Amino acid sequence: MTRSGIWERVAPLLRQVERPGRYGGSEWGAATPPRDGFAFCMVYPDTYELGQANQAVRILQNRVNDEPGMTAERAYLPAADMADAMRAAGVPLFSLENITPLAEFDVIGITLPHELCATNVLEVLDLSGIPLFHGNRAEADPIILGGGPCAFNPEPYSRAFDAILIGEGEESLPEALRCIRLLREQGAPRQEILQALSQVEGTYVPALYDLDAEGSSRLVAHGGAPEHVRKRVFSGFADSDAWEPMVVPFVECVHDRLNVEVLRGCSRGCRFCQAGMIYRPVRERSIENIINAVEKGIAETGYEEVSLTSLSTTDHSQIASILSTLNSRFEGTGVRLSIPSQRLDSFGVSMASLVAGQKRGGLTFAPEAGTQRLRDVINKNVTEQDLMGAVDAALEAGWQRVKLYFMVGLPTETDEDVRQIGRLASDAFARMREATPPSERGRLKMTVAVAVFVPKAHTPFQWEGQISPEEARRRVQLIKEAVRFKAVRVDYHEPKTSFLEAVMSRGGREVALLVEEAWKAGARFDAWTEHFSEEAWRQAAEKTGVDREAVALSPFALDAPLPWDHVDAGVSKRFLAQEYERALAGKTTEDCTFGPCTVCGLCEEPKSGLVLQEERGSHG
Repeated sequence: MTRSGIWERVAPLLRQVERPGRYGGSEWGAATPPRDGFAFCMVYPDTYELGQANQAVRILQNRVNDEPGMTAERAYLPAADMADAMRAAGVPLFSLENITPLAEFDVIGITLPHELCATNVLEVLDLSGIPLFHGNRAEADPIILGGGPCAFNPEPYSRAFDAILIGEGEESLPEALRCIRLLREQGAPRQEILQALSQVEGTYVPALYDLDAEGSSRLVAHGGAPEHVRKRVFSGFADSDAWEPMVVPFVECVHDRLNVEVLRGCSRGCRFCQAGMIYRPVRERSIENIINAVEKGIAETGYEEVSLTSLSTTDHSQIASILSTLNSRFEGTGVRLSIPSQRLDSFGVSMASLVAGQKRGGLTFAPEAGTQRLRDVINKNVTEQDLMGAVDAALEAGWQRVKLYFMVGLPTETDEDVRQIGRLASDAFARMREATPPSERGRLKMTVAVAVFVPKAHTPFQWEGQISPEEARRRVQLIKEAVRFKAVRVDYHEPKTSFLEAVMSRGGREVALLVEEAWKAGARFDAWTEHFSEEAWRQAAEKTGVDREAVALSPFALDAPLPWDHVDAGVSKRFLAQEYERALAGKTTEDCTFGPCTVCGLCEEPKSGLVLQEERGSHG
């Protein structure tokens, strides 16, 4: 179908929907590649405003377009009003660059950015007219690839994908596409292509793995597939160009600014944090590379805000020099800098001051737990003194609004730990009041943002279960009762959606059936409060017999097979078990960036044995 042919059917629909600019394409910086080669479409399974800001989509599209004889386009899941209008009019989901139906591509890649996108993946495939499950696809159907953070427990998504790429895709995606292109040119059948993909390092082909026995979560490989699929790491990250050509959208997007990735990985070792485990090892780009990327990006996009992105940007060894240099280069131009998070110490506040200029909105810190005992359990190596010092530094630098992030439901948590969240926030706010003249105290604000702990695969807490939604609400109420000031507001993440996150993060292949039935019952856009349907998921559980409470809330035994054991994230299961035991003993582990190697399994030649921080005075 030609671009003009499908556009004639799409254009009338745009008069019926909100934000039609989501669907037109032709944005500044968007290429329109010729449709005369091997065609790949990168899909973000949520709305344009969210997906356009996603750096993975941008990076991978650029990598594929660098391949000779290949072209890469983008697609996003239409919002509910547009999806309904497209179904009614018989219009298939299409790419933005060439307005081409997705079913006409050779390969479709769908990223899995968070656990609540599972039903959206099925929505993408259904709107495209592509069979939902790999076993039902014909020879001519596109090969459907998955990837992203949620790929580290691929089983809840396993029926939807022909293959899932584990780890970083800069090298593995082009390699997989070259494999598919070669075999398709040779006329190889779909099954042969999938078997060949299983030999591409870091590629999981669900059809080549079966459950070991009824009731078991252990998977057994066949057809020559590897027993364990080891994640891919982009070893060339540090030396790669920090500038990624990007599209400037017509509509306002989330994080609508120039994003430059300065650092990848984190070794602080927070035991609840999946990203800190799966994105190891730590790699950072040079100051020259970063400065050049910012200058080029500003010139080519016209953006006036630049975000230096990573899991922990202030951990970059040259961050002070980077920020000072950028401030000097762009002085008087109106260009603003931002960093996604602040370290919970005076250095973090100093770095925030460098990016804020005269603008003093709010500062965000993440103590995560209310007591030192529980912060030691989760290996959050900060103290109450660190928080108070950061608050003092923030006030001195001119900030009057602070947000504090905490979790409830962490392993070993007691009611006293929970109440201390409210007390700690109140003490910090009292400190702010004491340092502020009475006439200005009305401007002071503090928000306590509370999330429910979600156990994640490949973390030391992967064996833990989640607390129930009812218990989560009870604990939030304890926090509210412990807060002493009206100016301290307590917000919390909806426990029902956190519960679904736990089902998806801990479930095995049975959850893939649950996702299918929930989607059939109307579930989609589960991360959106206005669209989330608890009833759809309840009906799905009844129909499939999947016990969601058992999946989300029940702990695993340390020696039990886990649904994701066939995925090798680089960090060894032995290390994770040791960290779990240290957590239960209240022992902390030093960040290996600044101390001895923790022998997590990533380094081929560990520096030395593990050294524990058992004295609170060693926190920093």
